[in-house]
Amino acid sequence: MGKYKSFVILGIAIVIALIVSLLAYNWLQTKGKAKEVVDLETQPITVAIAELTGGTVLAKEMLKTTNVLKASFPGGFSDPSALVGRVLISNVKVGEPIFESKLAPTTIKAGGVAAIITLKKRAIAVKVDKTIGVAGFIHPGNRVDVLVTLPATAGKTLSEPITKTILENMLVLTVGSEVEPKSKEPSNVDVITLEGTPEETEKIALAAVEGKIQLALRNFGDSEIAMTKGATIPALLTSYTSEKEVVKKPRVMLAKKAGSKKGVAVAEEKKAATATAPAPFIVEVIKGGKVTEVKF
Repeated sequence: MGKYKSFVILGIAIVIALIVSLLAYNWLQTKGKAKEVVDLETQPITVAIAELTGGTVLAKEMLKTTNVLKASFPGGFSDPSALVGRVLISNVKVGEPIFESKLAPTTIKAGGVAAIITLKKRAIAVKVDKTIGVAGFIHPGNRVDVLVTLPATAGKTLSEPITKTILENMLVLTVGSEVEPKSKEPSNVDVITLEGTPEETEKIALAAVEGKIQLALRNFGDSEIAMTKGATIPALLTSYTSEKEVVKKPRVMLAKKAGSKKGVAVAEEKKAATATAPAPFIVEVIKGGKVTEVKF
């Protein structure tokens, strides 16, 4: 019996090890399933049934609930009835959760453009045609620059017509009655609504009365402000012209009397002034059969 004692002890040890391993395996399996049940616990969240635009007053039929993992719940509203009557201030896609950041304050009950205007800013309408509206390619959410062309008689301060960029990177709120771009196709409308500060809207109103407004469409990623001097007729006529090609004429024409020392002195003084001062640019303007010169 003594010679089998070591084999008996070894067998008992193996059995105990198997039992311990089986118990540990079962415990780990139970713990993993419990964790999986916790991780798969869901939470209801309210989403939009259809695409909704800013300024929309929410109704129950526009909303539904869907389940998301509670561990990854992004916030929002679990009960759709809490959103009924609230006003959107930005667009919402189909199936997108509606967060408080997309809603106007609870005190605002009326929808429309007024609900989507940024605080301390204003909305102003600009009358446009196919040209001013950039051939219909301006849509809500685009950014534009506002240019104005003023005649020489504007405000009794201009000596010649000028075109100048007066505002840059202005947000387009609506195109006609369209608050959200429905397609990429050109849309010809009569009015475009821009958002701006009170000072900016004053400039647009004055420009519309005194001159002609033009809109320039900007790239979405371009927010840089460009400093311009404005375009005038002389600057327009000298486009793509080198300085050497511009006709130059003497600045001073002086008739001297023979034997007059005073005339000689004045002539020398004028000659010295002419030598130091740059000669003006002379541009010949032809209107029908009449030829005139413009100096600048």
